[in-house]
Amino acid sequence: MPRSHRRPVSVLIVVHTDDGRVLLLHRAKLFNFWQSVTGSLQQKEAHAEAAARELFEETGLTNEGILEYSGVSRQFLIDPRWRQRFAPGVVENVEFEWRYRLPQTVAITLNTNEHSDYCWLPVAEAVEKVWSWTNRDALKALAL
Repeated sequence: MPRSHRRPVSVLIVVHTDDGRVLLLHRAKLFNFWQSVTGSLQQKEAHAEAAARELFEETGLTNEGILEYSGVSRQFLIDPRWRQRFAPGVVENVEFEWRYRLPQTVAITLNTNEHSDYCWLPVAEAVEKVWSWTNRDALKALAL
């Protein structure tokens, strides 16, 4: 059976603490960079469901904090290195920005199929460390 294509719709979840620290995950497979929690929506999945699912899959977090939609979505060109995951001709993705607020930093259970490490950083340092412009914009908005 042929592999289905990814939907060009995703979530970005900025995990942060009350004292202004942000969780970053180190992506180990395919490309080497730091990012917030991200993931594509499954077929017929709402972005709220995807945010909760991806948060749990990538960090093990469930109800330790508060998950809220920021009200922001961004459209961006899909990096050519990932386009083969999408249907032919699909070059843009819509990303919904979510935030997960925690009282303080917590230990994370990494999904080692995707990430090799994590760190908690002040927002300004996290802005400088992340790869994607949408991730930087989401972090900058958190700092306001």
